[in-house]
Amino acid sequence: MATVSTMGPQLGVAATCGALGMAVATYYRRRSARPAPARRPSPPRTLPPAERATVLEVLHEPRFVDRAPAEVYARLLDEGRYLCSERTMYRLLAAQQEVRERRAQLRHPRYAAPELLATGPNQLWSWDITKLLGPVKWTYFYLYVILDVFSRYVVGWMVAHREAAALAERLIAETCTRHGIAPGQLTLHADRGSSMMSKPVALLLADLGVTKTHSRPYVSNDNPFSEAQFKTLKYRPDFPDRFGSLLDARGFCQAFFPWYNTAHHHSSLGLLTPADVHNGRAASRVAARAVVLGAAHAAHPERFVRGLPQPPAVPSAVWINPPTPRPTDVADTDHRPAPTQH
Repeated sequence: MATVSTMGPQLGVAATCGALGMAVATYYRRRSARPAPARRPSPPRTLPPAERATVLEVLHEPRFVDRAPAEVYARLLDEGRYLCSERTMYRLLAAQQEVRERRAQLRHPRYAAPELLATGPNQLWSWDITKLLGPVKWTYFYLYVILDVFSRYVVGWMVAHREAAALAERLIAETCTRHGIAPGQLTLHADRGSSMMSKPVALLLADLGVTKTHSRPYVSNDNPFSEAQFKTLKYRPDFPDRFGSLLDARGFCQAFFPWYNTAHHHSSLGLLTPADVHNGRAASRVAARAVVLGAAHAAHPERFVRGLPQPPAVPSAVWINPPTPRPTDVADTDHRPAPTQH
């Protein structure tokens, strides 16, 4: 700045700023910069440091240490003393970080998102309960469904008159026995319904060696696979507005779940059925489809502008809430092929 002021009258401000690599506007802005504002004076009614220390000493006395400033203010007035206003007491305590909520209030914990991974069948199940409308208003039947997350295969279901922990306990026990679940093999995920959080179900899972996890409160995305399966059920063209009886609801489900497991080509399973993936037939199905596509390409290659078509891939891993990669992880994997996530 001093160089520009010295050489400016001789060479010109613009030429001098250009030689120094500085914008002309910067020169004029710094030249006309206003001085820093003067420090605001302390109001005359501010308590001096000695009086502030006296107020804090009184507030720290054993008889006042657990009292609110309003109570201290009132008692001091009754004793014929005035130190400061009630609001000033609050300000002094806040400056010392001595003001906080002391009432016994419910404080909700911070729930972490469940991060669950399945790389094969019978590793991760999710279960939920949905209502089916009964024959008249305010009547319902309750559909319990247990779903394998990796294959989307419905491993167990039940329709009942009510939602009860005892019924859920029985369904889970029978389903684990039927599929030969060994201790430590399975994780069972659910939301926070009364049956899911019940003590009988928790004790049963502990006896079976099954790990239980739960969604965060009011977060439906933490149990997405059960929710999606219920949507498929209720969006079927033949799904009735109401069921006439419990037997009617069970009859519908007895036809729906075999179709869902063995005939429904799932978009997230490479258009395979849940039974194909659950029973280990996925690789052979994909290979057979590749042969068909290869023959079609050989017969009419001009119809396939992108070359030899490939059948949709089958996921090798399925997540509930995949972990968010950290910046360091992203930097480390920039030059490596990314794993498939679903």
